[in-house]
Amino acid sequence: MKRPRKTKRQRIAKKHIRTQRANVRHVAPRTAKQFFRLSKEAQGEWNDVTHVISKMRANRVSLTQASIEIGIDPHTVTRLGKSALRKRKNGQYTAKRSDKLLRILAIPTSDGLHEIVTRDSRQASQLGKYWSALAKYLQTGDVSKLEKFSRRRKAITDADGKKIRLLFDFAKLDELASAGVLSFESIYAESI
Repeated sequence: MKRPRKTKRQRIAKKHIRTQRANVRHVAPRTAKQFFRLSKEAQGEWNDVTHVISKMRANRVSLTQASIEIGIDPHTVTRLGKSALRKRKNGQYTAKRSDKLLRILAIPTSDGLHEIVTRDSRQASQLGKYWSALAKYLQTGDVSKLEKFSRRRKAITDADGKKIRLLFDFAKLDELASAGVLSFESIYAESI
């Protein structure tokens, strides 16, 4: 039996729906609620965008080089992370000194790891330095870097302005490490 041929209107409508689905673009999340509403793929893409911008800032590398290292298209980075980038006269992008992009990071507390939301790259950087000092302590037993850090910075401010105290209790840190809670990969939200 021969199927009836679709009308021109039906063919155009079907093509329009396919085009709309293909053009669905992820937008930059502004809140944790928006972030967790995204698909796992979109969350990973957003995290990659923030990694590229952080790498550009820290290592003073180009957008293209940082994007290749992370494995994301530079156009996606410029589309989603535009507020954190500055376009030079020669057309190249550089990272601004700081940004207000959403980051969901893990912070060790006496109860274990907790996710915090920050919209300040400087706070994320401080937390990264804390994790670095913590990793050195856990790997070598050298407390100097962690003690030096504790004298300067004792808390991280989240997106709501709430201060979250960093954990410097060595016995508790050892307990969390032996339970397998602390690892360098733990710094980022589990949603990755």
